[in-house]
Amino acid sequence: MTARLSTSPNPVRQSASVSSAGKAFSLVENALLIAAVALLIAIPILERIFRPFGFGITGASDFTQHLTLIIAMIGGSVAARENRLLAISTFAQFAPLRWKPCIKIFSHSIAVAITVALGVAGIQMIASEPSGTIAYGVQKWALQLVIPFGFAAIAFRILWNVGNGWRSRIATLGGAALLLLLGWILPRHLPASLESLWLPAMILLILAAFLGAPIFTALGGAALISFWAEQIPLASVAVSQYSLATESLAPAIPLFTLAGFVLAESKASTRLVAVFQSLAGQFRAGPPLVVVFVCAFFTSFTGGSGVTILALGPLLLPLLLAAKCGEKNALGFLAGAGSLGILFPPSLPVILYFIVANSGGEVALSLEKLFLGGVIPGFLMLGLLAFWGATRVPSVPREKARFSLRNVRRSLWAAKWELLLPAVALGSLFSGVFSTPAAAAAVTALYAIIIETVVHRDLSFARDLPKVFVQCGLLVGGVLLILGVAYGFTNFLVDAEIPDKAVEWSAATFDSKWTFLLALNLLLILAGCLMDIYSAIVVIVPLLIDTMRGGKLLNNWRMAQIH
Repeated sequence: MTARLSTSPNPVRQSASVSSAGKAFSLVENALLIAAVALLIAIPILERIFRPFGFGITGASDFTQHLTLIIAMIGGSVAARENRLLAISTFAQFAPLRWKPCIKIFSHSIAVAITVALGVAGIQMIASEPSGTIAYGVQKWALQLVIPFGFAAIAFRILWNVGNGWRSRIATLGGAALLLLLGWILPRHLPASLESLWLPAMILLILAAFLGAPIFTALGGAALISFWAEQIPLASVAVSQYSLATESLAPAIPLFTLAGFVLAESKASTRLVAVFQSLAGQFRAGPPLVVVFVCAFFTSFTGGSGVTILALGPLLLPLLLAAKCGEKNALGFLAGAGSLGILFPPSLPVILYFIVANSGGEVALSLEKLFLGGVIPGFLMLGLLAFWGATRVPSVPREKARFSLRNVRRSLWAAKWELLLPAVALGSLFSGVFSTPAAAAAVTALYAIIIETVVHRDLSFARDLPKVFVQCGLLVGGVLLILGVAYGFTNFLVDAEIPDKAVEWSAATFDSKWTFLLALNLLLILAGCLMDIYSAIVVIVPLLIDTMRGGKLLNNWRMAQIH
C-alpha cells in the first residue's frame, strides 16, 4: 500500500509544477516583450544620433522592422495567455449552459488547428526562402523563427483556455489533430476533391468565428483554406504576414500606440480634462465638447477607442452625468467620441492604409495628404457629435458656469507638456530631421515616457513602465497578428482576380458613381460590423484600389452615358 502511494502521481504536486512552469514562461515572455519594445525605441534614435559621427547602427531599419515582427508574435502570445485575443462574436455566451462546453471545444479545436497550420506555414517559409545576414552576424532566419514559435505558444494558450478540466483540453486537442490530419492526407490522396471541400470548410470556419474563435484564426483560416484548396503552398500566408510586419512604416504602429498608453496610464487625462473644462465648461455644450476633444486627443495616438474609454471613462462619465445627460446617452456619447480620434494624425489606421495601398507598387500615395484628408471630416464629425451631445444636456448650473482666466492659465501650464505631444509627433514625422517614420515615432514615444516619468513622475521606471510596455505589446501584438494573416487572405483574393471580377460586376450593375458610392458605404458598414478597422483596411483596401485603379469604373460609366 505504501509503495503504491509513493509511485502514483500526486495531482496537487503536478498542478503546482505546471503552474510554476507557466509562471516562469510568462515571466520570460514579458521580459522578451519589454526588451523588444525598449529596443524598438532605442535603435532608431541612437542611429540618428550616431550617424553624423560616422558610426551609426548598421542595419538599423531591418532590426526595427524585425522587432515589430517579434512584438507581434510575442504580444499575440501574451494576449492568448490573458485570454484577450479579439473575437468577432460572443454568441456562445448566450447559449444554454449545457451546450457551452461543446461550443468552446468546437470553436477552439478549429482555432488550434489553424494556429498550428500557420506555424507550419512559417516553417515552410523559412525553409524555402534564402536567408541573409542583417548585420553583426544576425541571420534573418533566426529572427523569423519567432513566427512558428509564436504560433506554437498561441496554440497552446488557446488549448489551455478552453476550460479548467483536462477533458475539454483533450477533446479540443483531438479535434484539432483530426482536422490537421485531414488537411495533410486529402491533398495526397484526393487532390481533385479539394476545390469541392472549400465551401464546407469555409462554412465550418465562419461558424467557429461566430461561436467565439479569435479573429486572426478566422482570417488566417480563410487564407489557409483558400490556398489549400488551390494546392498552393501554405508558406504564402507566412510570406504575406512577414512582409506586412516588416514594412518600413510598421514600427510606427507600436510606437505611437505606446505613447498613447503612457498617457493613459498616467495622470495626463486629468490634466487634459481640466484644460478643456476650464475653456468650455461655462457653455451648455461644455461637457460634450470636453469629451469629444479629450477623446480625440487620446485616440489619435492609441489608435483604438477601447484604451481611450478605459483611461478616460472614470473622468468623463461623471462629467456627463453631472450635466444631466442621462446614463444611456452618456455611455453612447463616450463610446462614439472614443472612435473619432483615428481621423487625426498620427492616425494609426491612416498609416496602415498608406502601407496597404502602396504595397502593390502601382499607387503612389502621400502620407501627408492622407493626414490632411482626415482633418476636415474629423472636425466635422466632432462638431456634429458635440452638437448632438449638447441637445442631450438640459442646462449648465450657473454656479458651475463661471469662466476664470486664472484657471485657464493654470490648467494650460499644468498640461503644457502633453499638449505639445502632437507637435512633437508631427514635427518629427514631417520635418525631415529623422530619416524614417520609425525614428519619428520612437521620439514621440520617448517624449511621452520622459514627461510622465521624469517631469510629472506619474509613472515609475521600475514599477509602472514595464507594465505599460507589456500592455501595449499585448494590444499591438493582437492587432498585428490579425493584420498579418488578413494580408495573406487579401493576396489570395488578388491572385484569384477578385478585383477584376469586381470591376466587371460593378460596371454592369451601377450606372452612376453615386450608386456605386452608396453601395460602397453599405459594404464598409457591413465590414465594420464584422471586423475591426485594422483587418477591414487590410482586406478591403487592396480590392478597392484595384477596382478603381486607372479610373476603370468612371471610364465605363462615361462610355455608357455616351452610348
